[in-house]
Amino acid sequence: MGPLASGCYTRLLVFHHIEQRIAQSVAAYLKIRYGIETEVVVEPPKEPRFGELGVTSAFGLARQLRKAPRVIAAEILSEMPPIEGVASAEIAGNGYINLRLDRAAYGAALLAGDLQTAAPASTGKIIVEHTNINPNKAAHIGHVRNAVLGDTFVRMLRAAGHEVEVQNYIDNTGVQVADVVVGFHHLEHKTSEQVAGMAADPACRFDYLCWDLYARTSSYYKDNPEALEWRKQALHAIEAGVGELAELAHIVADAIVSCHIKTMLRMGIEYDVLPRESEILHLQFWATAFELLKERKGIYLEAEGKNAGCWVMPGSAFSDSTDEDTNKVIVRSNGTVTYVGKDIAYQLWKFGLLGKDFHYRPWTSYPDGRVLWVSTDRPSGGAAPKFGRGSSVYNVIDSRQSYLQDVVAAGLRALGFLEQAGHSIHFSYEMVALTPRTCVELGIQLSEEDQKRSYVEVAGRKGVGVKADDLIDKLIAATRAEVDARQTGGTGENAEAERQKIARQIAIGALRYFMLKVTRNSVIAFDFKDALSFEGETGPYIQYAVVRIRNIFRKGDTTPDEALTDFAQQFGDLKGHDFSRAAEMAKDEGALAPVVSNLASYLSGEANEDIWSLWLRAGRFSQVLEQCISTSEPAHLAKHAFQLAQEFANFYHRHHILTEEDPARKTFLLATAAVTLRELVRALALLGIESPEAM
Repeated sequence: MGPLASGCYTRLLVFHHIEQRIAQSVAAYLKIRYGIETEVVVEPPKEPRFGELGVTSAFGLARQLRKAPRVIAAEILSEMPPIEGVASAEIAGNGYINLRLDRAAYGAALLAGDLQTAAPASTGKIIVEHTNINPNKAAHIGHVRNAVLGDTFVRMLRAAGHEVEVQNYIDNTGVQVADVVVGFHHLEHKTSEQVAGMAADPACRFDYLCWDLYARTSSYYKDNPEALEWRKQALHAIEAGVGELAELAHIVADAIVSCHIKTMLRMGIEYDVLPRESEILHLQFWATAFELLKERKGIYLEAEGKNAGCWVMPGSAFSDSTDEDTNKVIVRSNGTVTYVGKDIAYQLWKFGLLGKDFHYRPWTSYPDGRVLWVSTDRPSGGAAPKFGRGSSVYNVIDSRQSYLQDVVAAGLRALGFLEQAGHSIHFSYEMVALTPRTCVELGIQLSEEDQKRSYVEVAGRKGVGVKADDLIDKLIAATRAEVDARQTGGTGENAEAERQKIARQIAIGALRYFMLKVTRNSVIAFDFKDALSFEGETGPYIQYAVVRIRNIFRKGDTTPDEALTDFAQQFGDLKGHDFSRAAEMAKDEGALAPVVSNLASYLSGEANEDIWSLWLRAGRFSQVLEQCISTSEPAHLAKHAFQLAQEFANFYHRHHILTEEDPARKTFLLATAAVTLRELVRALALLGIESPEAM
C-alpha cells in the first residue's frame, strides 16, 4: 500500500464518502503545509486503468507556490497521512495524483448497504412549484416534461433528507380560461348550469372538449378581431369574481384541474397544495405587494410614451440594459395587473415575506390517504398544514419564461430581499417536440417540409398536439400487446389484471425515462418506438435488467436477502449474523476481517475487472444524487441507472451465476446480483419508475 493507503476497516465507506474524504483530507493538508485554502476537485481519471479517482490540485498551485506541479504532488503524497478507503496513490504525468480504492473495504460497505448520504445542513423547507397547467384544456406532452422533471427533483430532495413542499400553481383568472368562457358563453351559448352538467357527466371528457373549444375560440378571434372585446369583459368579470362569466370560469377551471390531477396521478405525480391566482387577487396579495413595490421605489408610474399610465419596473433592475424599451409593465394603464406582477406577490408569499396567507380546504385525497389542499379566500374550518415560508424556491417553468423569472427575482431585490432573490431558482427546461414518425402514428397531418424535419413543434392554441392521456393510453396499448404476446403475467384468473399492471409499469417507465434521459435544457423529440425499445438507453431496458435479476433468484430458488445472508454466513465470525448489521460490526475489526479478505480476492485481478466495475458503479448512488441536486439536473441519475444496467448485462453474459461450480464463488455472484438489484430499484424509484416483477 502507498502513503495514502489505509488498512483500517473501522468505518465503511462507499464512493461518495470516499470522494468527500479525499477532498477534505487534501484541502486540510494544503492549508497546514502551504497556508492555502482551496477547494479540491476529485474526479475519475480519463482512463480506468489509472485508478478510480484523481486529484489535480498540484497544477492549480504551481504558479502560487512557484514549484513544478509534479514536485507539489510528490510533497502531498509523501507527507499526507493515510486516507481511509484508499489503497494506493501514485503520481502520473506532470503532477496528477491517481488514487486506487481499497476494493475490499468498498465492497464491504456496499454489501452492508451503507449508502446513505450525509444528513443535509438545516436549510429549512424547500418549495418546488411545478406542472402549472392553465386550467382551460387537457394536459399535453409538454406539461408531462414539466411535471416529470419537478416530481423527480422532489423525490431526489426528499431522498437526501430535505423537507420539501410541492406546489402546483393554478392560474384560474388568466386569458386562457377567459377564452374558454368566451367560447361557452358567446359561441356555444351555454349557461353556467349547462356547463356544470357537462363537467359532471362521466361520459364527457371535459378537458378534451375544452381543448377543442379553446382552439376554436382562438381561431374565431382571427376572423373576428372585434370579438377580443369579449375576452376583456370576461377577464374583468373573472378578476372581480362576480356574475355569470365569473361562475363559468370557476366551473371550467375547477373541472379542468380535477382532470389534470387524475392525469398526473397516472404517472405517480402528486402535490401538497394548489395555490390559486383567484385568491392572490381576492385576498389582496397583489395589492400588498404593489404598495411595497411603490414604497420602496421598485416600480414607478410612467408619465409618457407607449407605457404612459402604467406602473413599470426599470429594465436595469433585471438586465444590463438601460434602454427604456426593456422596462417591464407590472400594472397596465387600465389598472389590471400583469402575470409577472401577480407572480411577484406569489413569490413573496412562498418565502413568507408578504405578511398574508391563504385559507385552505381539502381538494381531494390520494390513494394513500394523504390530503391535497387548495387555497380559498375564506376560512373552511379544516386544519391545514403550514404552507409557504420556504427557505429556497424552485420554479419549474420552461426556458421561454426566463425573462419573466428574472423580473420576479428583481422584484424581490427591489424590496430588499436579497437572500431570498438568490434562493429563487428558475428550474428551466426546453420544449418537447415530436418526431415526424410519431406524428404519423398519431394521425397529425404534416407538410412535405415538416416531414423532412428532425422534429415537429406542437401548438396547443391551434389544437395541434398530443394530449397526455392519449399518449399514456397509446403507450399502454403498445406495451400490453407485447405483454400478451409473451404471455407475461401468467394465464391464471389474475392474468388480465397482472398483464395490465405490467403494461402500465412499462409504459409509464418508458415515458418518464424519455423525459429525463437528456439534460433539461435540451429539446426532446419524442418518439414512440425509441421510448418503448427494450434496447438502448430506455426505461424498459433498465426495467428488464431488474426483471432479469429477479428471474435469477427465482430460478435459483432463493431471494436477494437470502443471497446476502448466505454470503455473510460463509465467514466465521459473521456466521448467523444479518449482514445489514455489518456497519455496526465493523467497529470490531476482527469481525469483518474474513469477509474483507475474501472480497479482496473476488474484486481484484484482471478476470474480475468487470465485476469490480459493476460494484464501483453500484456504489456511486449517493454521489450521483448529490450531483443531481447541486446541478438541478435529474438526467445524471437517469444516465447512472442506464450505465448500471449496462454493467450488469456485461456481468451477466460473462459469468454464469446459477451454473457456477464453485459454491463460494456462486454465492458471491448471487450477492453481486442482489446488490445491483437493490441499487437499480433505488435509482428507478427516484426517477418515479416502478420495477416490474415480470416483462
